[in-house]
Amino acid sequence: MASLTVTQVPSPSKPPSPPTKTFPSREHLKLNHNDAPFDETPRRNVVSWTSSISRHCRNGQLSKALMSYSLMRSADIEPNHVTFVTLLSACADFPLEAFGLGLSLHGYICKSGFDDRNVALGTAVIGMYAKCGDMDSAEKVFDKMSVKNSKTFNTMIDGYVRNEHVDKAISMFNSTPVRDKVSWTALIGGFVRNNLFEEALECFREMQIAEVEPDYVTIIMVLTACANLGGLVQGLWVHRYVLGKDFSKNVRVSNSLIDMYARCGCITLAAQVFERMCSRSPVSWNSIIVGFAFNGYAVEALEHFTLMEKAGLKPDGVTFTGALTACSHAGLVNEGLQCYDKMRTVYGISPRVEHYGCMVDLLSRTGQLDKAFKVIESMPMKPNEVILGSLLAACQTHGNVVLAERLMGYLLELKPDGDSNYVLLSNIYATHGRWDGVGRVRKVMKELGIRKRPGVSSIEINGTVHEFVAGGNSHTYPDAIQNMLDQLGPELKVYGYVPEVTRDESNEND
Repeated sequence: MASLTVTQVPSPSKPPSPPTKTFPSREHLKLNHNDAPFDETPRRNVVSWTSSISRHCRNGQLSKALMSYSLMRSADIEPNHVTFVTLLSACADFPLEAFGLGLSLHGYICKSGFDDRNVALGTAVIGMYAKCGDMDSAEKVFDKMSVKNSKTFNTMIDGYVRNEHVDKAISMFNSTPVRDKVSWTALIGGFVRNNLFEEALECFREMQIAEVEPDYVTIIMVLTACANLGGLVQGLWVHRYVLGKDFSKNVRVSNSLIDMYARCGCITLAAQVFERMCSRSPVSWNSIIVGFAFNGYAVEALEHFTLMEKAGLKPDGVTFTGALTACSHAGLVNEGLQCYDKMRTVYGISPRVEHYGCMVDLLSRTGQLDKAFKVIESMPMKPNEVILGSLLAACQTHGNVVLAERLMGYLLELKPDGDSNYVLLSNIYATHGRWDGVGRVRKVMKELGIRKRPGVSSIEINGTVHEFVAGGNSHTYPDAIQNMLDQLGPELKVYGYVPEVTRDESNEND
């Protein structure tokens, strides 16, 4: 793979170490009596104790694993490297709860004089530090190891991308002696996690050139990149690859395909993937419901919501976000209110900010601005800019200047430099001939140094994404585009379109 330079992602300073947790003393530790087979073992040795610890770790029972470890030490039985690898892996899975234990385990390992050529143990220590956000300590352990294998390098790559050190992850990847599918997947996942979607797809292409077979995790990461880029052509190619490699039976891959097609606007293909699934998880239902909702297919979204309930699956917060969004986009006020009530009373789900946002949007679109504002006032958390901005835009549509001014006060507290909010309020004043208000808004923007950012839109044609900036002519074919716009203008007027030019916009360069 050619060296990838990612200068736009700065390496943040070392994150604060998670809080340590005080674990109970050995005198207060007791094994659960459900461990009867272990309790009946006539002679307990390091193998049987480690087996008990491992079983608890696999079941996510960290406290029980610690009990077994403490009792093992009380019995004067020394742990071996397998014991430590097991416990360190558990610490990595529960970083906030067990970082203190991980530190003490590493200290004990160092004092016990374990061979630095023990690759599994060294890699487990690195993984613990990496998942706990302490990459400085992980690097020190890595540098001291005299023997490393591919898993050691992969653990470092994963640690770097988890902690947003993408440039270091690339450097470690380039120095890895053997790049297997785990190495490639870790780097691709790092690009996706840090919103470097084009780099993720380029990395996948180079993985194909290197003839390294991806697994389902790789495919999910690549589909996520396609979804975020709106890259339908790349997504179609990945789908064909999925069918050729028989990944289509994997539920998580199918869920990612549904999400990718829905976010690319191809809801028909998303529905086909959903219908052909042999088994479906709650995520499958959520993906198709949300997909229908955000693509304007409200009836289909609500139908699938009902089908999900009939299938015996319990809707969650994401499901209701999709259903409420569908009601909002279709103006189905009664259905939206019923859905909102069902979420709280039938399924016991406390509304989150996105659910309140859906209700505000639903009421705003249908002109019930006062009710929408009451929803905002009833929120147990502070409303975000999206919710307030949604109602502010409705104020322009329905001509409510008083509420717009009130909302602007909230918005200025949240984001005082938000240019779109100032422009929207200015346009509301201009629509109602309130030129004094327009002047005040423009004066405040000038004093604060706020400038209106030009609008941007994009479209994908034959695998190439074309971006257009309002007032710009940086595209490859500006003359052809302008000629087409000149032709469309008169035709739009025939159908009654009249551009809305306010005094604020016409004097924008004053």
